[in-house]
Amino acid sequence: MHVYISVDMEGIAGIATLDQIIRGGHGYQRAQALMTAEANAAIAGAFDAGAQSVLVNDSHGTMDNLLHADLDPRARVLFGSPKLQCMAEGLTAEHDVALFVGYHAPAGGPGVLAHTFSALFTDVRLDGKTVSESEVNSLYAATHGVPVGLVTGDDVICGLVNAASPSIETVVVKQAHGWSATNSLPPSLARAVIRDASRRVVQQCDSLKPTELRDEWVLEIVHPTTTAAEMAESVPGSRRTSDRTIEHRLSTVDDIIGLITVNYQLASAGIHGQMTIANRQ
Repeated sequence: MHVYISVDMEGIAGIATLDQIIRGGHGYQRAQALMTAEANAAIAGAFDAGAQSVLVNDSHGTMDNLLHADLDPRARVLFGSPKLQCMAEGLTAEHDVALFVGYHAPAGGPGVLAHTFSALFTDVRLDGKTVSESEVNSLYAATHGVPVGLVTGDDVICGLVNAASPSIETVVVKQAHGWSATNSLPPSLARAVIRDASRRVVQQCDSLKPTELRDEWVLEIVHPTTTAAEMAESVPGSRRTSDRTIEHRLSTVDDIIGLITVNYQLASAGIHGQMTIANRQ
């Protein structure tokens, strides 16, 4: 049995502020330790259930946040960026189940540190519906026939997952009290619950089914500035539907993730360009 774990930071117990999730922030080193400990809890649960191998993908920001010296040595870790498949890098048909640890709510709504792939995007939609990173990565897992068995994070993302995919188990480690405020479980208790859920999910993964796929999707990305949208419009197949919105009609999930990644880079460049101009005035 082979288990894949994608671990983000914003949905980890004990984390709620920008100071914790941005490299160089005073709380970042503490957040690294909390993230690594929850990853270890999920790894331990998978091996408790008899897993032969566990691959952990560091999925937050620069994607080199986990403290490797403290990570369970039974697991392999995939880290660094950019990665072609971003938060789902390394997930293949070899895996029997995927676990998403430390995930968060999508952009444009409530939830602790809510965003979708980039804090710069105002919204990311598939077929007109706002989607989370969990939903997009679940689709990618499905292209390899891999079901998602567990999502952990705050009450907002877990509620969205429960409503859309009742077969996926969720673990609420904190409740949102604003974009950067939370009522959190003590990290030690959160880890115990995650380990137990991971064990249970991996044990029953044969009964899980991948997310349903379609033949075509319409991806919409709402950029932070008109400059970023202008740059993104130059990508072949793009259509500008409003000042800041770019639309793509796509037939593969690889293209969905790829275009989200490209648009993120363009959004970053657009913001940087506007700041440079402003500083010169």
